[in-house]
Amino acid sequence: SPRKWGKMTQAQAVAHCSQAMEWALGDVKPARIFVGRLLGGLVKSKALSDEPMTRNSPTSKSLIVTDDRDLAAEQRRLCGLIDRFAAAGPAGCTTHPHSFFGPLTPEEWSALMYKHLDHHLQELKHDFHHFMEKVAVTT
Repeated sequence: SPRKWGKMTQAQAVAHCSQAMEWALGDVKPARIFVGRLLGGLVKSKALSDEPMTRNSPTSKSLIVTDDRDLAAEQRRLCGLIDRFAAAGPAGCTTHPHSFFGPLTPEEWSALMYKHLDHHLQELKHDFHHFMEKVAVTT
């Protein structure tokens, strides 16, 4: 379906969200990147503010999904990771630093994951509504 922004398909976007959740849970521990060491602290407050993420926000190369994915399987995977994250509470958040922003508290991880998921789910919601409009026109 047409994308409002970005280059990922719906399944790739959901897989991308799962990969970010794996960072927050500590399943994956990315290395700090140089530019993040320089600028991460300066932009962390903006990233964690109440403002929504902007279109085409920079993405870690390790979180870019380019291979084909099954949307239903990726949805199940993401739901499982969200359930794990929520059930574990603050103790379930990684103490490993974010690759760009550096050390985050459990509250900061939670806020960042919420914003990141909302950013992509808003796009998926737009895609779904666009699809339903096309279905309504053809029936």
